[in-house]
Amino acid sequence: MPTSQAPHTLKDFDVELENASDLLLQMGARVERQVQDAVECLAGGSRSLVEQVLRHEWDINELERRIDELASQIIARRQPAAGDLRLLTAVLKTTTDLERIGDEAKKIALLARKIHSDGGPRVPRRTELRAMAKIAAGMLHAALAAFERLDIQGIADVVRRDAEVNEDFRAILRQLITYMIEDPRTITASLDLVLVAKALERIGDHGKNIASHVIYAAKGADVRHATLAELEQEVRS
Repeated sequence: MPTSQAPHTLKDFDVELENASDLLLQMGARVERQVQDAVECLAGGSRSLVEQVLRHEWDINELERRIDELASQIIARRQPAAGDLRLLTAVLKTTTDLERIGDEAKKIALLARKIHSDGGPRVPRRTELRAMAKIAAGMLHAALAAFERLDIQGIADVVRRDAEVNEDFRAILRQLITYMIEDPRTITASLDLVLVAKALERIGDHGKNIASHVIYAAKGADVRHATLAELEQEVRS
């Protein structure tokens, strides 16, 4: 559980903050599994796995609702200040990013179902989607681990890896455009894979956002639009 400061005089306040953080980490674990399952759908096109991804979206959305309600109640009743308010703000922002990652995972699963129902991707060789997915999922895991401990030391690496995801996306896009030019029969499948790659890029973006929320909760610094050098300086200061 993240701790913004020393225990409060009111024990119930600490319990409420802990509950909000615990719910967030539960949601994060569900979303991580959602992403893993969605990527597996690409490999085999398992209909049961696709359906599982779709079912889990309901659980993720319900956790988002519960976290929003609890955080709003804490703010209204306790009127938190300083570190407590920053923590709750970071929780709410992270919840939004997690819900959007879940949406991207659902998109990947639906595209996987379409690709395999059409007979599989008609491309000359496999693209690097799995490697890209591994980086994006790693960013999400690292950002959530940092949130759990409010430890900002690994945040710069999360942001650095976002550049890798973006470069992978550009490389995959160039590859698929080449396929479509050389063989128009690959156009439909290639466009589907472009959408998958874009969803993975967005998952990386949201992982980067969560990393920035950790710094805000821990230090009160807004680094959403900071350069990597500026962020590294903030971590060291």
